[in-house]
Amino acid sequence: MMWKCELKTSFPPQAVLVFGRTEVIDNTLNPDFVRKFIVDYFFEEKQNLRFDLYDVDSKSPDLSKHDFLGQAFCTLGEIVGSSGSRLEKPLTIGAFSLNSRTGKPMPAVSNGSGLWMESLRSTGPEASGGVPGKKCGSIILSAEELSNCRDVATMQFCANKLDKKDFFGKSDPFLVFYRSNEDGTFTICHKTEVMKNTLNPVWQTFSIPVRALCNGDYDRTIKVEVYDWDRDGSHDFIGEFTTSYRELARGQSQFNIYEVINPKKKMKKKKYVNSGTVTLLSFAVESESTFLDYIKGGTQINFTVAIDFTASNGNPSQSTSLHYMSPYQLNAYALALTAVGEIIQHYDSDKMFPALGFGAKLPPDGRVSHEFPLNGNQENPSCCGIDGILEAYHSSLRTVQLYGPTNFAPVVTHVARNAATVQDGSQYSVLLIITDGVISDMAQTKEAIVNAAKLPMSIIIVGVGQAEFDAMVELDGDDVRISSRGKLAERDIVQFVPFRDYVDRTGNHVLSMARLARDVLAEIPDQLVSYMKAQGIRPRPPPAAPAQSPPQSPAHSPPGSPLHTNI
Repeated sequence: MMWKCELKTSFPPQAVLVFGRTEVIDNTLNPDFVRKFIVDYFFEEKQNLRFDLYDVDSKSPDLSKHDFLGQAFCTLGEIVGSSGSRLEKPLTIGAFSLNSRTGKPMPAVSNGSGLWMESLRSTGPEASGGVPGKKCGSIILSAEELSNCRDVATMQFCANKLDKKDFFGKSDPFLVFYRSNEDGTFTICHKTEVMKNTLNPVWQTFSIPVRALCNGDYDRTIKVEVYDWDRDGSHDFIGEFTTSYRELARGQSQFNIYEVINPKKKMKKKKYVNSGTVTLLSFAVESESTFLDYIKGGTQINFTVAIDFTASNGNPSQSTSLHYMSPYQLNAYALALTAVGEIIQHYDSDKMFPALGFGAKLPPDGRVSHEFPLNGNQENPSCCGIDGILEAYHSSLRTVQLYGPTNFAPVVTHVARNAATVQDGSQYSVLLIITDGVISDMAQTKEAIVNAAKLPMSIIIVGVGQAEFDAMVELDGDDVRISSRGKLAERDIVQFVPFRDYVDRTGNHVLSMARLARDVLAEIPDQLVSYMKAQGIRPRPPPAAPAQSPPQSPAHSPPGSPLHTNI
């Protein structure tokens, strides 16, 4: 039996595209495929994958002439979020059709997805040709991030006896670093701060990615220009020198004392020596950890949802209500929850998600609560999967009375309290708040967010309905960092979007909710890494993986992404 695995993608949804095929493995029921595929990874997107497995009967490239053995569907997030970024999926025939020419079964049409990937190993069916509707063995998939020069260099410089450029007083020098390009031009990559009124400046230590400094080429020329700062922007050129990453990596030594040369002065003055010297005081390099490093090392994302049950949503039994449960389509709350939850769920191994409500009167005494469990269990508000949250949400609508006001602080504090119990990098909490109205406890919420910013957590706020959400923009903190009682938040941990900006007038909820999820989740990886970095937490080593065949040249690399995953 000869095996071949084919990877297919679908982007946009419903448009199935073949991404690539593995090599053929001869005469085995447990093929170990070597060929890998390079794909772009986006945490905030649902990247669907489909793998079709065939028993090859001839050298023909036409797959209809070979036996279809089974297929597997998954998302890239499922693979990345699995332990050690290694996922096993059953192969099934599922729905199929018979080829009109050969009479052989052909794979089902894609389930409406967009994909890219590689299979490493498969355990196969006992016969040539799978049995429709039955399991046909399994496929094991694994993913790893391509390093692509993730080192960060940290260095400090000083200068001595620079030229005096100011008529009154001394110079105000600063350095400008340039990376050389393949065509001989230069691209600016860093500027130091200005040191006022000195010819012997000592600049502050700075860090820069090695790829920005030299694009990973250690011998590529790095040009450094020295200027005297002028208020009107017409800075005076003092001089320049060149070096390379390899030279800088020697650290403080005689090789890293550079003469600053002004070419025009050198041509005009025969006795010209230099315009001062610049010395490297210190140099260090370390590898920058990424979001995928932490996920592969076992960091779990704990997802919590909080839903607005205030009266401004309208009577749930009426079709004008934002909580109305139509038999034909999900309401805005359920759509937003599903869009975000379907992506983030793969990064939590137990798939148990706390679900809270706020702003309702609870039975039997009618007390108002801003932190009640949707499943009615005060001891354990967790629901099983996204479907479990939706079920608890619909159940709560039938038992509680919508009331008010719209208070966020209790649910923020609830999640922060849980996040505070584990701060070793093994867990990171994400709170999704879905609301329809203007926040009532702004001061308390701002204080809760400032306190939460030092913890391993992020907050997503989705505003549904037509209310004005100006206050939410303040909480977002993209332009101005949020503060409370004179204390600034250590990190920006809030992302707000209005749901109405993502409503597709053609009724295509799949595409519109994909855009919603992309925009609200895009900042989570950087927020997680910023917390880990601030706390000095390094990724844990990934769990040991089974021995694999030696790597082979990549099959294909789609364009346009800074982060690639090797599958």
